[in-house]
Amino acid sequence: MEREEDDSVSEVLRDRFRLSTISIAEAEAKRSGMEISEPVVACISDLAFKFTEQLAKDLELFTQHAGRKSANMEDVILCAHRNEHLAALLRSYRDDLKAKEPQSDRKRKKASKKDDRAPEDIVHVPDI
Repeated sequence: MEREEDDSVSEVLRDRFRLSTISIAEAEAKRSGMEISEPVVACISDLAFKFTEQLAKDLELFTQHAGRKSANMEDVILCAHRNEHLAALLRSYRDDLKAKEPQSDRKRKKASKKDDRAPEDIVHVPDI
């Protein structure tokens, strides 16, 4: 029963992805003053979906390898390592996000326990 639900969810995602891809392809063709045939649009859609599936699997593996349960921006950039142009765009986007981030929201490094201890050469003398 659960397998059937997973398959139906996958089909819905695939269909929505395909519709979005077709819409983007047709809009770009129209913007460029070109026509695009149905078989070409279907092929582009299928290739994009397969690429996205592989990207998601890679992202999951990189995240697991790092010992985390959720992916971060570095995992996404690592997934794009085969496409240097895309990786450069993602790094630029990451840097822009960091620049826009308020200073107070950035994580602070914790002081090491060594810094928290009183120096050993200072002796505390109680008041008498």
